[in-house]
Amino acid sequence: MDGDFPDLREFVKVKNRHHCWLFVDEAHSIGTLGATGRGVAELFNVDRKDVECWMGTLSKSFGSCGGFVGGTKNMIDYLRYTTPGYVYAAGIPPANVGAALGSLKLMRREPERVSRLRENSALFLKLAKNAGLDTGPSHDSPIIPVITGNSINALRLSQGLFDAGINAQPILYPAVAEDQARVRFFITAAHRFEQIEKVVANIACIWQQIAGNE
Repeated sequence: MDGDFPDLREFVKVKNRHHCWLFVDEAHSIGTLGATGRGVAELFNVDRKDVECWMGTLSKSFGSCGGFVGGTKNMIDYLRYTTPGYVYAAGIPPANVGAALGSLKLMRREPERVSRLRENSALFLKLAKNAGLDTGPSHDSPIIPVITGNSINALRLSQGLFDAGINAQPILYPAVAEDQARVRFFITAAHRFEQIEKVVANIACIWQQIAGNE
């Protein structure tokens, strides 16, 4: 929600100190963080074996649907036979598997896309901060919220952007606390600098109108 992430190395230290397991949700970091987009483990140079369970989605960076869980063979076998979501759900369609595999191959073949994504994300965040927008704790991430303070203003901002030809969805209570309602932006490697500049300018203009009417 906030476009922030923890220092995974420190979490591994805490896990080892207390002899417990660590579960990492890579829904937004796989395909976006690290030198080649391999996620938070690559970003912090953590051996994947140091984390017992990895989870991610195929519906974001990989442009498909479904998700994945990674871990030891014993753990995966245990999940296969004990989790209702696996036992009673169908496998994802072959077309979606193909889309996810295609995205993985493209990510390996063109790592420069991740570098371009970082540049675009940094530009959006810089311009948003310069415009006085509240972007919360977002940093070094393609997920950048503009926090509006309440759900009504999030809806107003989203609708104003839609009227300007920009599709940006609001995140409202109870998905977040009411005072943390926001419009959340997902930056991609395909965005051009001029598009980012135009969007931030529109956000700032519409937000100024909303704030002025309160």
